[in-house]
Amino acid sequence: MSVDEKTIGALREALDDEYKAHATYQGVIDRFGPVRPFVNIIEAEERHANALLRLFERFGIEPPKDRWAGQVPAPSSLAEACKAGVEAEIENAAMYERLLAQVSDARVRDVLTRLQQASQQRHLPAFRRCAERRSAV
Repeated sequence: MSVDEKTIGALREALDDEYKAHATYQGVIDRFGPVRPFVNIIEAEERHANALLRLFERFGIEPPKDRWAGQVPAPSSLAEACKAGVEAEIENAAMYERLLAQVSDARVRDVLTRLQQASQQRHLPAFRRCAERRSAV
């Protein structure tokens, strides 16, 4: 099955972003322990990466390597980590919006749309609640 270069670029960028998110949230867990929402969302990021990896496999494309694992330092406090999570999920949703404009393949669009929705509807509200709770401490 063939796919155009814009779609390949979009898939690579999306996977790289999922790897970065995973590494970021793993850094928080490594520093502060298995705190919510990071433990829940890191599992979601793994599912997101796997959904993208299945597309790479489907199209016979070599996926990019994870350049982020162990490379993202944790913020100095959980409050900062929660705020960073909010910012990352806002950026993630904007990235998916931009990538969706470049992709015409229906299956790729479906996966990118589902990942964007998860970011906006589940991850972002969880990090906002986290930031609100931590700022009140």
